[in-house]
Amino acid sequence: IETGEDKLQQTRKLMLGDLVIGASDTVTSQFLLPYLDTFHKRHPAIHIQIVSGRSHKVLGLLRSGKVDIAFASDDQDPAVYDVRHCVDTHTIFVAAPDYPCDFLHAYSMEEIAAFPLILLERKASSRLYLERFFLQNGLKLNPEIELGARSLLVDLAAIGFGVAGVTEEFVRKELDSGRLKKLKTSFEIPARSVDMCLLSDVPQSAAAERFTDFVKDSLSKL
Repeated sequence: IETGEDKLQQTRKLMLGDLVIGASDTVTSQFLLPYLDTFHKRHPAIHIQIVSGRSHKVLGLLRSGKVDIAFASDDQDPAVYDVRHCVDTHTIFVAAPDYPCDFLHAYSMEEIAAFPLILLERKASSRLYLERFFLQNGLKLNPEIELGARSLLVDLAAIGFGVAGVTEEFVRKELDSGRLKKLKTSFEIPARSVDMCLLSDVPQSAAAERFTDFVKDSLSKL
């Protein structure tokens, strides 16, 4: 039985348009927020919902039709997804400015692995990427602390609990303020990509098409 609330929701969808975006909390706060702010001001009639989740989760939601757009860092199958590159991200190691290490020394992978490491939990795509990189070079990471939230990673590193593996682009504020300091390394971890993903060969809603066009246009001007 259709209720008055159901009819109201259907009417709102027809009149305003809905847009459901899947992205991690970090990608939303560190990358998407300015785009969402500007887009919402330009198109206040479009109702935007953010579904939070790591890359593998939001890609699964995209495949099942539960989100219109997913922002993810995992490798995407071009036969399944229409992918637009948004930004490159780089993994670095940071510590408190007074942490007992030599910030002028270029640390080897073996030396980094020997620190008391603070990393995201293993289900995070950035953690898996970092772990694979070290394994490919014959080293296994055994972090002292594993966390689910990027903010806690930063907080514990800032009070001297160890060396944290973080995404450089997402800790700019802490680096610029001096709350955290970057360790030099003798190696470089290949960049990762945050991508805007749509399902290939599946028509977009008007709201989703408008948002993807807006993001693509904004990125082209950078």
